[in-house]
Amino acid sequence: MVFKRMMQALGVGGPSVETVLANPDARPGGHLEGQVHVVGGDHPVEIEYVALGLVTRVEVESGDSEYDTTQEFGRQRLTSPFRLESGARHDIPFRFEVPFETPITDLYGQHLRGMTMGLRTELEVARAVDKSDLDAVAVHPVPAQERILDALVRLGFRFTRADVERGRIHGVQQTLPFYQEIEFYPAPQYARAINQLELTFVGTPQQLQVVLEIDKRGGLLTEGRDAFGRFTVDYAEAERTDWTAQLDGWLRQSVQKRGLFL
Repeated sequence: MVFKRMMQALGVGGPSVETVLANPDARPGGHLEGQVHVVGGDHPVEIEYVALGLVTRVEVESGDSEYDTTQEFGRQRLTSPFRLESGARHDIPFRFEVPFETPITDLYGQHLRGMTMGLRTELEVARAVDKSDLDAVAVHPVPAQERILDALVRLGFRFTRADVERGRIHGVQQTLPFYQEIEFYPAPQYARAINQLELTFVGTPQQLQVVLEIDKRGGLLTEGRDAFGRFTVDYAEAERTDWTAQLDGWLRQSVQKRGLFL
């Protein structure tokens, strides 16, 4: 599958850029391959650089308000300075490494509601920077993540939405300034005690960190509170683990510690 995006740099008569992805599908820790084609305009120009960056929409909490911003990560500079003659073409092949912490956007062939991800091309000519629109990228879970997601589905949890939030999770090895939360409605057997479950993956080259947060229901004599669970496993171990039993056990233990019962 070939995906293209055109941008006209620096107005009428300037160079144009076409980014071609061989395949817009990727996985955390994988890569995207393609070419950037730069074509000269009406006059010669000095290109300072061509760069690519993954971008996603991030929610930011500021005091009592929230707002969305576009966050770039995984940036890769493709060229050093070069001169582009009028009408000339400069082809730049690339292999873009996708960070292990990259949020997931697609699952079981469906786009996750709330997620935006793209590869942005950037061209600088004489200190004037032109950034293209997003070239949509679909990020699919690695097998270890799929095992955990499959277990939640088998337990009866239903996906509701996902988002990316700026901040860091205490006790988790994290390099990016944000993290993803994948939200689920509770399975019927947990619905009396749990309002919502949120799942976060934070990957590294060696291991997968899994963070679970449940919003508990409050009763007449109890206050609803959040509970956290953290698991760190290498990728091979994560694929061998019985996540259905592991998650069911943690959920039952967590709600019972608060005096709630399923």
